[in-house]
Amino acid sequence: MDRKILGWEEWVALPLLGIPALTAKIDTGAKTSAIHAFAIEPFGEQNSPNVRFGIHPIPDRPEVELFCSARLVDRREIISSNGEKELRYIISTPVRIGDMEWPIELTLTNRDTMQNRILLGRQAIAETMIVDPNNRFLQPRLSYDLYTDLKKTQPIVRPLRIGLLTREANNYSSRRIIEAAEAKGHVCEVINTSRCYMNINALAPTVHLDGHVLPRFDAIIPRIGSSITAYGMAVVRQFELMGSLCMNKAGAIGASRDKLFAHQILAQHRIDMPITAFAHSPRDTTELINIVGGAPLVVKLLESTQGNGVVLGETKQAAESVISAFRGLKADFLLQEFIKEAAGVDIRCLVIGGKVVAAMKRESQDGDFRANLHKGGKAVPVKITKMERKIAVKSAKVIGLNVAGVDLLRSNSGPKVLEVNSSPGIQGIERATGKDVANLMIEFIEQNVKQNSGNKRRRKPTKQMVESVFLLPEATA
Repeated sequence: MDRKILGWEEWVALPLLGIPALTAKIDTGAKTSAIHAFAIEPFGEQNSPNVRFGIHPIPDRPEVELFCSARLVDRREIISSNGEKELRYIISTPVRIGDMEWPIELTLTNRDTMQNRILLGRQAIAETMIVDPNNRFLQPRLSYDLYTDLKKTQPIVRPLRIGLLTREANNYSSRRIIEAAEAKGHVCEVINTSRCYMNINALAPTVHLDGHVLPRFDAIIPRIGSSITAYGMAVVRQFELMGSLCMNKAGAIGASRDKLFAHQILAQHRIDMPITAFAHSPRDTTELINIVGGAPLVVKLLESTQGNGVVLGETKQAAESVISAFRGLKADFLLQEFIKEAAGVDIRCLVIGGKVVAAMKRESQDGDFRANLHKGGKAVPVKITKMERKIAVKSAKVIGLNVAGVDLLRSNSGPKVLEVNSSPGIQGIERATGKDVANLMIEFIEQNVKQNSGNKRRRKPTKQMVESVFLLPEATA
């Protein structure tokens, strides 16, 4: 049997951790192996534990940070070479040297003072290898240049810590997202938006919940209710400051919720929509009605959702009455052209990552002009045209949304965008199309989570943070 010869120092890669290059000390005098780690945070269920940690892979360049996560194997008391005892988390992951790859166990410890960020002890050396203590780099070399551009060609395969920002943990969309995340080996934790509070500072921004500092999340899925849009956006911004991938950013959520602003953005990018009018003074009522082509017309509250606050003015007199009532309530609203030929039917296109992944046709019931499913509308799958697909994708892009429900009307002059939704429900479209939309959302996160993330002045995990998650039973090596 041919044996591979290793030097006392070699270049290694840890592919499942997303670490492309480290210099390793090969030390047969040590029993266990260790990797440099900071901000170590265990997470997940007791019967399926994970750990998330940061690493500075390049000595003397602390500004380069990667964040990794892996399954936890154990927690043991380790005695270092200088006789000090330390309770460490243990992970198992493949290591690659040259054309060889095999699984090893690694303890997590701070090796900031060590030139080699990883140490391979004798337990990690395969039987087909021997170590030459007088030579180094006998196997192919790698380079720290690999950190210059960490573009991924494959989705993240490590377990991710995902936060689902919602006040409705038990509705269909929330349950499906959690199921999809867990089916792919990730941990999805529900965060009640309204119960979050924030410590806003330049060095270490944090989000708190029920007396605990929330740990760092790889990704956040915002499902912000319209009644707390402003506060929900603030919470999302805070997670952005902390370095989490937010599926939809706060600014894009705000733009989609402000219907007037959203329509102005769409108009700026030459995206067709029903003619829309807006004014502040009651003296402009007649001119507003004329702008949208007269009655029938649609009067829409700027903060309407699920078809609420949307009224059809079938005659000029009816429209003036609705406008007068809304103004009496000091509510902001806009008027829109009524697309008669749509006949109470609209198209919902679900866009994820710049692609329409599912589309359904919603038909109104009992003569209602609104096709919203919450208003009793019926959903069926639909084949959309190339133009409709292009408009849906462009609409989500210009608003800035990675995940969006784009509602279209089919008119005699072509498709018109009715609305762009930043928190589209997935129950109707999954049932109508049979598409696993929740899984596609998780795949988007896997493909876009960055290894290097967040605030460079990283906070050290507090005792309170660690106690807010499970702790493995202590064991000795």
